[in-house]
Amino acid sequence: MGRRRKCRFVADVPTVTVFKPQGVPMGQLYGVVLGLDGFEAMRLVDGEGLSQEEAAGLMQVSRPTLCRILAEARTQVARVLISTPMKPKRRHPNGASSSAPLMEPLGVHP
Repeated sequence: MGRRRKCRFVADVPTVTVFKPQGVPMGQLYGVVLGLDGFEAMRLVDGEGLSQEEAAGLMQVSRPTLCRILAEARTQVARVLISTPMKPKRRHPNGASSSAPLMEPLGVHP
């Protein structure tokens, strides 16, 4: 069994929790979840211009942990920006198609 996950300090919860491409209906998209720790790491390092060492101190985690959180968050954001994921159509036995959600709703989650 792995170690328990250490609590991370997040200064502020974002007020906007859903981002989507313009012109694409919500029903045609599936969600990618960006955790609050990833959001906070990107806010501090990329948005506020802090060093990784300073951001790690504010979040009360080690610098290598912050680096892993930041890398995962940046990867998620890059994949969404590059691919604009769309839900694949499913075929029913009668030939009709369905676009039932395959992933979680859009947003930022703890």
